[in-house]
Amino acid sequence: MMFSVIVPAYNEAENIGSLVRYLKAHAGENILEIIVCDGGSTDGTTTVAANEGAKIILSAKKGRAVQMNDGGSVATGRFLYFLHADTIPPKDYTQQIIKASDDGFKSGCFRLHFDHPHWFLKANCWFTRFDNNYFRFGDQSLFVTKEVFQQTGGFNEKLIVLEDQEIIPRIRKYCRFKVMKGHVITSARKYLLNGIYKTQAVYFLIYLMYKLRFSQKKLVNTYRYYINQNKV
Repeated sequence: MMFSVIVPAYNEAENIGSLVRYLKAHAGENILEIIVCDGGSTDGTTTVAANEGAKIILSAKKGRAVQMNDGGSVATGRFLYFLHADTIPPKDYTQQIIKASDDGFKSGCFRLHFDHPHWFLKANCWFTRFDNNYFRFGDQSLFVTKEVFQQTGGFNEKLIVLEDQEIIPRIRKYCRFKVMKGHVITSARKYLLNGIYKTQAVYFLIYLMYKLRFSQKKLVNTYRYYINQNKV
């Protein structure tokens, strides 16, 4: 019993119940707690999660960085495992994390699969096997020991986008990072809603703007202009 699974959520009632059940069913005795950090959902997300046995944290404002930090601050497990609400880890996710830890890695992520068979999405996922920050996506989830997470200062709450990529270089200053062989399965709903090629082009544009040090406001406005969603 050494895991704290931290799930930032906003209007995820459709997914959160099945996710909590899955996490509990496949963790064995390793899981300690599932913490759902809600950013002001209006669809009953917190009720569904609480009914499945998750601990609910109500964040003061919406934003994954803030929500995940809120969860990390109350987590009591040795390992913190940050996971998106529309993403399913491999069935042996706790065992793979423990194995990575035994091999000397205090942080890491899984490879990525989408729940849609389009060839372009498959090609994108193929690159997530490489240990290079250019191919890191928040959907891949993240495990880190609580000790290292505290040393880094947590997620940068000034960031609205790319917060889960920005933290990786800071984590690497304190420990080894491992891309594990298992795959998470994440929803392709945003790609399907906005167009697969268009969505990927927008992600590339946002990342390029980020590297060129455009302001977060400019990044968020660009994202909202091109991507139809209500999460950012």
